Amino acid sequence: MSEQLQSLTAGERIVFGGDRFVTVSPELAAGFVAGDRLVVVHETGDLLHLPAAEHAVAAAAVARAFDAFSALSTVTDDQISDFFGRFADLLADDLVFAPIAAANAADVQQAAARGRSTGRLVLSPKMRADMIDGLRTWRDIPTRRSQQVQEVRHDDWSVQQWRDPLGVVGFVFEGRPNVFADATGVLRTGNTVVFRIGSDALGTARAIISAAVEPALRAAGVPPGAVALVDSAAHAAGWALFADTRLGLAVARGSGAAVAQLGAVARQHGVPVSLHGTGGAWLVAGTSADVERFRLSVRHSLDRKVCNTVNVVCIPRDRAHDLVPALRSAAEEAAAGRGVQPLIHELPIDDPLLAHEFEWDDVPELAMLIVDDVAQAVQQCNTFSPHFVASLISADPVEQEWFYRSIDAPFVGDGFTRWVDGQFALLQPELGLSNWQAGRLFGRGGVLSGDSVYTVRLRASIIDPELHR
Repeated sequence: MSEQLQSLTAGERIVFGGDRFVTVSPELAAGFVAGDRLVVVHETGDLLHLPAAEHAVAAAAVARAFDAFSALSTVTDDQISDFFGRFADLLADDLVFAPIAAANAADVQQAAARGRSTGRLVLSPKMRADMIDGLRTWRDIPTRRSQQVQEVRHDDWSVQQWRDPLGVVGFVFEGRPNVFADATGVLRTGNTVVFRIGSDALGTARAIISAAVEPALRAAGVPPGAVALVDSAAHAAGWALFADTRLGLAVARGSGAAVAQLGAVARQHGVPVSLHGTGGAWLVAGTSADVERFRLSVRHSLDRKVCNTVNVVCIPRDRAHDLVPALRSAAEEAAAGRGVQPLIHELPIDDPLLAHEFEWDDVPELAMLIVDDVAQAVQQCNTFSPHFVASLISADPVEQEWFYRSIDAPFVGDGFTRWVDGQFALLQPELGLSNWQAGRLFGRGGVLSGDSVYTVRLRASIIDPELHR
């Protein structure tokens, strides 16, 4: 018979992975009290302490979303459309937006004081406009919940396949307020969502919930728990959220190590995951590359640091004389608007640093690799890149086709790398980019959008009551 864990002892051995163990630290033993929970990450041996209070906050948010999911089946598509329209209108209202802007300014100030990067945290006029446009896109997209996708007819019965809502989507992300609006798109397909946002943007999230989300839900007649916030800045609240088996899907965006840990927690609790923790695009020049097209492609891939920003640029040796200066010119132009100089690392073949994602806020930073040809660039990309975004600047269509077939990346282009975005490319606000870390995508497509979070249910219609096996 199992008993509830009441305490931990320093030096105590905890088994993980079936054949390994880790010892409890004095700090963990001292902080753990009755009612707390311990999650052992079987991939790494990490011991994650979930204080009772943090677990309760996460569990309560999931409970609200779980109850709302059941109630959402009685809500019409027009009501869901009305929610998105009202949410957008409230964000567009300067009086409503004022407390949100004030909360964001406070978040930015506090993050900067802690030495944190604030580039993605600032709720700028452009970000606000993009949020509003995204919500109106969701308002205007035809419903895709409860749709029949196939039917198999037999003599005396038939089986239908229906596209139906999946359930509660748990969402953990760092300080990007726009994602908060994007991810409400799961309501379009009849799902509900629970957010946990990093400490940097928690004040902004609270303000968006109180000033815009909750009023829009109430006015549209949508259950209030359909969009729920885990109101805690603690990492433990995120772990608790992803360990909740009531989730239909767990989505994490942020830094690589933290996202990988969250994914491991969800998987070992039987929750499907979509992870977005690493990035950095590769841009390759062919021998036939046009100098100006190459320069512009680099320049427009360095406008800001996100996952699809160019990280490594490969230049063929026989074009170094003109493409290296073009690369430097493009990087300097990107940096000039910030009043800084770019950092360009000239790396040799097989340098492990090629696998490093440069994280920057104001100073554009990237690596340059001189290669023998496109084939060597592809080999280096397939070895060291995160298998994410790759682009080839070449005037040779045969080379372009070979590049597409040979490169191990789900997003492949022939220009700037920053095109990889659900709203920009597919006119659908994105939750993230479907689990691309292995260089391949889920079968449903590359961009994880609220429109692609669904399950398939089977429904039998039996005409002959004598039907049997």
